[in-house]
Amino acid sequence: MNDTTTAATFFGHPRGLSTLFFTEFFERFSYYGMRALLVLFLTATVANGGLGVDDATAGSIYGIYAGAVYLFALPGGWVADRLLGTRRSIWIGGALIAIGNLLLALPASMFVFMVGLLIIALGTGLLKPNISALVGELYEGKPGAFRDAAFSIFYMGINLGGLLAPLVSGTVGEMFNFRYGFLTAGLAMLLGLVQFKVTGHYLGSAGLTPKSTTDAERTAGFRWVWAGIVLIIAVVASAGLGLFAISAPVVADVFRHLMYAIAALYFSYILLFGGLDSAEKRRVWVMIALFMGSAVFWAGFEQAGTTFNLFARDLTDRSFLGSFFASGEHPATWYQSFNSVCIIALSPFFAWLWLALGRRNLDPSAPVKFGLGLIMLGAGFVVLLLAAQLILASGGKVGPQWLLLTYLLHTTGELCLSPVGLSNFTKLAPNRYVSQLMGMWFLATAIGNLAAGQIGGHIGSDVHTMPTEFLHMTMYGVGCGTLMLLFGPMLRRWMGAVR
Repeated sequence: MNDTTTAATFFGHPRGLSTLFFTEFFERFSYYGMRALLVLFLTATVANGGLGVDDATAGSIYGIYAGAVYLFALPGGWVADRLLGTRRSIWIGGALIAIGNLLLALPASMFVFMVGLLIIALGTGLLKPNISALVGELYEGKPGAFRDAAFSIFYMGINLGGLLAPLVSGTVGEMFNFRYGFLTAGLAMLLGLVQFKVTGHYLGSAGLTPKSTTDAERTAGFRWVWAGIVLIIAVVASAGLGLFAISAPVVADVFRHLMYAIAALYFSYILLFGGLDSAEKRRVWVMIALFMGSAVFWAGFEQAGTTFNLFARDLTDRSFLGSFFASGEHPATWYQSFNSVCIIALSPFFAWLWLALGRRNLDPSAPVKFGLGLIMLGAGFVVLLLAAQLILASGGKVGPQWLLLTYLLHTTGELCLSPVGLSNFTKLAPNRYVSQLMGMWFLATAIGNLAAGQIGGHIGSDVHTMPTEFLHMTMYGVGCGTLMLLFGPMLRRWMGAVR
């Protein structure tokens, strides 16, 4: 056990939890504030303060960025474990996030903007997995229920950041200047870093040193890191000098197929050469099913930053409170906060529901919960399909209730799928492969985020294509969800004693 302070001064928990709570709050504020503006800024005309790129390019850029954020979590965890320790990784990651957002705020070229996005993605990959790990390290030796309660408080910081960021950064960006909106995201991360530094002593010795490795292993590890940094700088510099042209849609396609290949090769390796017994192999097959369901879910859900954002801007009646704004409409980014509102409101209900069903031996298995989550995803697209048809019939805009209902349905799907998947990946993984298979969970999220950007770029704000595209998303969600329900009994048997 580390020597952290045990005085209960933050919701009955050690003060170190408050340090991590507010660091995560400001980091998520930075992330969701920037994300709410990203596609709107990219697609806005130059005269309106944007970059004026087409929908397909904007969607691809969004997808590459969002996918990279989760993909970089894999090396980010390794760097902390082997080289830096979680504390220094969080600090460096936060600094990179702040620098990247400040680059976005500069009135500079598309190239500088893309460099800023790359730096943010690298920083998030360092910070995001390691701050959660540090919460766990802070509670080493503590009772499990105490630890679970700490994570519940910690996740509240995530959702508070997600709730407030679009209201603040989004309003500043849309109503005044997009660059100022990105500036607020960067300043938020700077506040988080200051807070982390000033109150870091409450963490005691937690996260100060990496996990035990030899000097030789650390030296070799740093060589790989520096080699990666040099490679990134070389590629970025070559692109900046015009030595080769980069097409965002082409890069997105290559990136997506690369992630498919990583997933296929890794799961094939672990099944064929991982030394697993038959029971472990069956559990890995369950994980593959959950992996695929997760990728499909996030491909639909994460269109919040692309398709839904453009739908809010161009096709939703935003006259409510419009008299307070020169445009006569409230900001489109406000709708990005509704998911966090629903999470905060509904999480206690879902926690109670699963416990109540469990006491009656009626708790659905993880595959069944995934199936329900995917069906909720499809139901959300049904709502938007009907809204698009109404727009085509009337020639006007629709009220905000359509978009809000879609967010509500998608949030119920998220609560069925996301925490359940995270928990079951840790339980189903063979002990010697837990960390690696948790990385595969992040990979599924990365694939889904990238696909969401590409799909959103394809749909754009063209209402004439929306009914067909939303029907496709409905079929993907409901179809995959139905398969999960049909194969649920078999998958539950393959899970063995894991519940």
